[in-house]
Amino acid sequence: MRNRRGVFRFSLKWRALAFTSLLLLALASLVAWVSNHALVKQFTQTQDHFYERQRYEVSLTLQSSSDSMRQIASLLAASSSFSDALLTGNSSIIESALRPQWPTLQLDAGIDSVVVYDNNVKRIFSLGDGRSYSYSAASSKWLKNVIETEKPDRKLLCYQECRQYVAVPVLANGTDAGIIVVSRSLADVTRYMQKSSGSEVALLVKSVKFSDGFDNRFLKSWNAEIIALTHEVTSLPLFESMSQEIDFEEIQGQVGRYTEAGRIFEIVAIPIDKNSLENQEKLGYFLLISDVTDQLLSISNSTHMVLLIALVGWLAAEFILFSMLRNRMNRLGFISRKLPLLAQRQYDVMQDSALPKKTVFHDEVDVLEKTAIELAVKLKDMEGEISARGAELEGRVRELAKERDFISGLLNTAQVLIVIHDRGGCITLTNAFCKHLTGLGDNELNSYAFQNIFATDLVNIDEFFDSGGQQESRLVSSNGDVRVIVWYHTPLDTRNENIHQELISVGVDITERKLAETRLMWLASRDSLTELYNRRFFEAELARAVTPDAFGAVLYLDLDRFKEVNETSGHQSGDQLLRLVATALSALGQGNIVARLGGDEFAILLEHASQDSAVAMAQRIASHLELKTLHVEGRTHRASASIGIALYPDNGAAPDELMANADYAMYMAKDDASQRWHLLSPEQQGREEIKQRIYWVETIRNALLNDDFELMVQPIFRLVDFDVQHYEVLLRLKGADGMLLSPGNFIPIAEKSGQIVAIDRWVLLNGIRLMSKLAGTTANLAINLSGQSLHDSDLTNFMQSQLDLYKVDPRRLIVEVTETAAVTDFTSARGVLESIRKLGCKVALDDFGVGFSSFHYLGQFPADYIKIDGSFIQQLPSSEESQLIVKAIVDIAKGMGKKTVAEFVDRAELLPYLKAYGVDYVQGFYFGKPSTVANTIFESK
Repeated sequence: MRNRRGVFRFSLKWRALAFTSLLLLALASLVAWVSNHALVKQFTQTQDHFYERQRYEVSLTLQSSSDSMRQIASLLAASSSFSDALLTGNSSIIESALRPQWPTLQLDAGIDSVVVYDNNVKRIFSLGDGRSYSYSAASSKWLKNVIETEKPDRKLLCYQECRQYVAVPVLANGTDAGIIVVSRSLADVTRYMQKSSGSEVALLVKSVKFSDGFDNRFLKSWNAEIIALTHEVTSLPLFESMSQEIDFEEIQGQVGRYTEAGRIFEIVAIPIDKNSLENQEKLGYFLLISDVTDQLLSISNSTHMVLLIALVGWLAAEFILFSMLRNRMNRLGFISRKLPLLAQRQYDVMQDSALPKKTVFHDEVDVLEKTAIELAVKLKDMEGEISARGAELEGRVRELAKERDFISGLLNTAQVLIVIHDRGGCITLTNAFCKHLTGLGDNELNSYAFQNIFATDLVNIDEFFDSGGQQESRLVSSNGDVRVIVWYHTPLDTRNENIHQELISVGVDITERKLAETRLMWLASRDSLTELYNRRFFEAELARAVTPDAFGAVLYLDLDRFKEVNETSGHQSGDQLLRLVATALSALGQGNIVARLGGDEFAILLEHASQDSAVAMAQRIASHLELKTLHVEGRTHRASASIGIALYPDNGAAPDELMANADYAMYMAKDDASQRWHLLSPEQQGREEIKQRIYWVETIRNALLNDDFELMVQPIFRLVDFDVQHYEVLLRLKGADGMLLSPGNFIPIAEKSGQIVAIDRWVLLNGIRLMSKLAGTTANLAINLSGQSLHDSDLTNFMQSQLDLYKVDPRRLIVEVTETAAVTDFTSARGVLESIRKLGCKVALDDFGVGFSSFHYLGQFPADYIKIDGSFIQQLPSSEESQLIVKAIVDIAKGMGKKTVAEFVDRAELLPYLKAYGVDYVQGFYFGKPSTVANTIFESK
């Protein structure tokens, strides 16, 4: 069609019809193609799943058959009558042992043959159809390997048929007596597959080398023999014709198709496990043939129907569209010829020449014509407003520029990552810190998605755009460090639906905090000196492992003569020896839980361990530690240990009982000079000593739960004026008869069972609570802590929380530890006590003087008070050696700025010596016996 100027014009009406026709035809074709593709894909996936399931069924059936044969052969081999008969080497005796069981093996287990060999792989006797495992170099090697490894083995052999063989070694009187070999045909597997799949199934043996067939089942094109076949009359001709058209390699591991007489068949070859085949020149396969003609015909008919429906819909749509466009496009052309008047600013001409027409029904064309007139009026009015708005807009632009500069400076100054991106992850803005940390410029950042650069997992990104949120990610910085970033996402309110919504993500670098948290978590379950697990973690794992149905063992180790190492070579040498032992135990632990319980005590948890394996582990540890030596200044220290073994549930069904028995077994090992380990026997477990240990463990547990402990105090006097300065808190346990029991009855058991830490916490809690009640007095309290609490990394946090809770001045609290506990693990003890002193508390070193190297540690130990052991104090009048030791301790303590306390002062004749030596404080029965708080402190108040 041409216009008045002779230019060819293709109207919008015809273009719409042409384009919609092309589109609808394309859609019709696409729908038909997609439908066909989906049906074909669905059919292919169904067939693939079917064949994959058949592969799995073959593997599962072969494995199940092999396992059942191995169990049957193992039962025969384990028979005492058979093993004794095999030792004789007489086939008649062997037959008399096997013949009664042969009908059962044939009928119930499907066993075809049984062959017996002696330990020289010489065939002695056989039962069955005679097709036993052939004696050749390969079979001899296999059978000899079974005897050498003393483990059953299986083989799959395909010659004229495929058979499974299982060989099981026979042991008699602890020696190798021979081998029993059982076999079974795979024909049953073929019938089972036909029933489960509904397809025709054939068992085929293919030779690697070309060979001539010996019957009508030989497929020359495939060089293979069909040895089992379902529905042979109809299936065999199909296999023969199919072998002429399809190469065998095309159906190995994949599906092949074949058409015959208008029917379409699918065939697949499922290989029998090649690794178990001895004769690699004879390979077995299961062939599955399925008739898929009806399925493929159904797919074709469905595709034709979809295409026909789509074409009819296209014709109907084109007819309706043409009817709607014909009249309305004429009026639209008139409007298009008048609209250029607006561009020429002829608004009045536009209003006069194009007035709206009156029609009954209004549509979009009528609205367009009316809108064109209204637009002319609006444009005329707006032209007058543009000049006024120009000046206002310039002022606003200057304000926005200031705001932009302010925000830009704020973003580039902040030491956090600030990124603005859209839903697709496209980055639109980053700050200077983000560029510095990533080492990327604006162009590089804008070319990647937010998730790719910052390694975040924004799976539910819509959730962040709706309400914001936070997440963590890892970022590799420009210098190669991995930084942990926590992101805070907030959606930006654009207030404009036409603008893509964006998300502002602020990332804070929390790498240092994460490292600190990881270190704290590690310290909570680890011993800081040896880096082994600590007592708390070990007890938790032991409680988890000891369940009614579980079994295993606990090895309790105590180093021999460890105190001599500390006294002769110093605590640093002792620490080196502990680390040396820890390294050895970790290597020997074989993945089991190895822990340091405290001091020189270690424990190993062996889950699912038998008595023999536990004893073997103890023997390895004892012999290995004997080889570990530490050389210090010409002295050699050996890392020997006594090991106690307790089995669960035999030696204890509860963790506390088990640990008590293991501890007892360890002491039995120390008393046994013949070996370094001792396994607790049932007779020893019933001894009164063990019963007492268990009784006290349960008593302590109940006392902690029911607050059956009671605090008593003993005053400590200043020697110059006999004024009470502070009180030592002493612990007592309420007995069943109401009597108070001294710590000597239960503290040693608590130290061995690990309950001592909980007792220390109880004493600290109640001691601090008592101090809060003594706020109106000047009394200070000294509380004893065990050596195990010096390994409690959370001790100082617990003390700080309780002091804050009861509003107690920490300067009024004195923490006492024995010299032995401090020296055993000097490094750990010094660290914990220094933390306690930082809280404001004071530290006293109890029982000082009994160790050989006490003076060596005095200058390094963070102590405020030195309590001289009572064994020296009580011998002052009669022993010059005690006098020299006490005077030396006092002089050295004064030189180091520490106060001294004399213990066990029980008579007046000791006071002149103590005053002469300059002792600061005294404590003992002469000045006051331990008594209740009410009778001592409150009365003195």
